[in-house]
Amino acid sequence: MKSFKNRVWLSTPTMHGEELKYIQEAYDSNWMSTIGENINESERIVCEKVGCRYAVGLASGTSALHMAVKLAGVKPGDRVFCTDMTFAATVNPVVYENGIPVFIDCERDTWNMDPVALEKAFQLYPEVKVVVAVHLYGTPAKLDDLRAICDAHGAMLIEDAAESLGATYKGRQTGSVGDFNVISFNGNKIITGSSGGMLLTNSAEAAAKVRKWSTQSREDAPWYQHEERGYNYRMSNVIAGVVRGQLPYLEQHVARKRAIYERYKAGLAGLPVTLNPYVEGEMEPNFWLSCLLINEEAMCFQTRKSCAAAYTDEPGKSCPTEILEKLAKVNAEGRPIWKPMHMQPIYKENEFVTAAGLYQNKKRDAIDNVGADIFHRGVCLPSDIKMTAEEQDAVIAVIRSCFD
Repeated sequence: MKSFKNRVWLSTPTMHGEELKYIQEAYDSNWMSTIGENINESERIVCEKVGCRYAVGLASGTSALHMAVKLAGVKPGDRVFCTDMTFAATVNPVVYENGIPVFIDCERDTWNMDPVALEKAFQLYPEVKVVVAVHLYGTPAKLDDLRAICDAHGAMLIEDAAESLGATYKGRQTGSVGDFNVISFNGNKIITGSSGGMLLTNSAEAAAKVRKWSTQSREDAPWYQHEERGYNYRMSNVIAGVVRGQLPYLEQHVARKRAIYERYKAGLAGLPVTLNPYVEGEMEPNFWLSCLLINEEAMCFQTRKSCAAAYTDEPGKSCPTEILEKLAKVNAEGRPIWKPMHMQPIYKENEFVTAAGLYQNKKRDAIDNVGADIFHRGVCLPSDIKMTAEEQDAVIAVIRSCFD
């Protein structure tokens, strides 16, 4: 199959021109640091779109998660329940505060934190007071269930909505239900600042604390007075200019991402595959990434060890490794599904809870749990907004050829 002249990407920034206007304003006004109108306006617009009272612009989604964990009062040795199938940035901030992540398996309906497994975890560790739940690939988690379980156990809920800006659950925007919530403006997100993120909350006190902590915890004194640990986490007015110029296009970007998802759904019909699921009627994902899951009976033999993978070609069957290799050959970018945290070498000793209870299998690469199974059979497809219909059709043809 002919290779694409220009690379077809997983997800890259889609710029519109207004970003330059606000960057220029920052330059002309000489507000290049962590104060300025772009920051103020970006925070205001996000509050308006998400439906929260306060937003604090920060250097990254990860720094915002760190501030959320700190706000939640995580202390050294505290267990924190975290989504298992996610990017490491969800979990690492817990460790920054010397907390201990306990991983909660995902469920089939959304690939997000399983409420049944979360309840099991509270039965095992009733003292836990913080839950960090992700909206994976832009699909909302079952927020009502997670919120009810947290409330019943007196625990705070942190929404990692880094991937889900613009997605809704029962009419509410993700990032508006938890006690402290986070969005990201990383370069591959649906709205980008090239970097950056925000902490979202309805608490004026919490927002004030994060504004202080993120600017090195300087006290209100005529000299540099510091009475608690601070961080260099505040968003710059230049980055905020990019975000400000992007935000008016959020709904347009979501619509384009949905169209890509629907085109894959139609183009892959008849193959032994499904796309990343959501609960229709309850959820409206932002479709940040379209992902494919191969049916069990259609999986050829695939093995993954540490940083390498291999497969055996079988007629009528395929696997993520084959699909990714064939996409790479035509200059298209795909990626494996997030490798679950309980399978990561850095967290191999951490506890992991499934719907059946505490996970006992010492072979952390076993695929006898939901997250590991999805990682084994799933792949993220090119989902770039600038991908043309012809390019997407060619990607679909590549995928179909894998099952010949």
